[in-house]
Amino acid sequence: MIEDIILRHSQRGMDILRDYMPDSFCEEAVQALISLPRGVIFLTTGFYVAGYAETDGPLGTEVLAKALKKLGYQPIIVTDPLCEGYFELAGLDVEYVPFDADRTVYEDLLLRKTPVGLISIERCGVNLQNDYANMRGVSIRENTATIDQLFSLAHKRGIPTWGVGDGGNEIGMGNLKDVISEKLSLVPCVNKVDHLVIATVSNWGAFGMTAYIEKLTGVHVLPSYEKMHKYLEQTVAIGSIDGVNKVHECTVDGYPPEIEEEIVTALHASLSN
Repeated sequence: MIEDIILRHSQRGMDILRDYMPDSFCEEAVQALISLPRGVIFLTTGFYVAGYAETDGPLGTEVLAKALKKLGYQPIIVTDPLCEGYFELAGLDVEYVPFDADRTVYEDLLLRKTPVGLISIERCGVNLQNDYANMRGVSIRENTATIDQLFSLAHKRGIPTWGVGDGGNEIGMGNLKDVISEKLSLVPCVNKVDHLVIATVSNWGAFGMTAYIEKLTGVHVLPSYEKMHKYLEQTVAIGSIDGVNKVHECTVDGYPPEIEEEIVTALHASLSN
């Protein structure tokens, strides 16, 4: 089961949260996603760590965005200056918003692009203390554009939303905020989404969604590990940093490349079962 694969090696309580999720949470999220009418889909990512965007998020976003593009959607990456240059490498459209962007910026984005859906992959959202904080509880508000406002506005307009997270402080984790507060001793994000995907590493959650797209549509969209790693190398060359060890290297959340290769290999194997 793909849900089992993306929750391997859990170290931050996502295995605990699974008890409060549907068994096929990832599959259900993708079924809803591919039922959207063809049109613009916003994808957001970019998590501030020690002056840079961390390696978790951009890769998963690139993989899922390209899969959606192959299905006939128009993915647009919405992010802040931390990820400048990342997605142009992959030939994807990008909308940059400044760190101090206010509500009108996001309202304008929705009016101009009229997305049919919004997806967040490892993007910090406002928490119960009305702050944007990392896993250590340190505020990163000054270096985090309030892109979660897009999701609040989308809810009011009836635009469906998805969120992928691996800790509790990401957009979408508001769906489980009471459980996170009680079980994980973390101040959780309050932003809710229509469809939540949890994973040990958010990139893996996006990979799992991409695998389900291939499984449910029959369209080959899950890239090889080698292609994924090449893109990761490119983002690290620009400045991306491991969110755990804070080093410019091709690791994600402290997991070495061989672990990510294991996950991708298992996802490919699941498609032949």
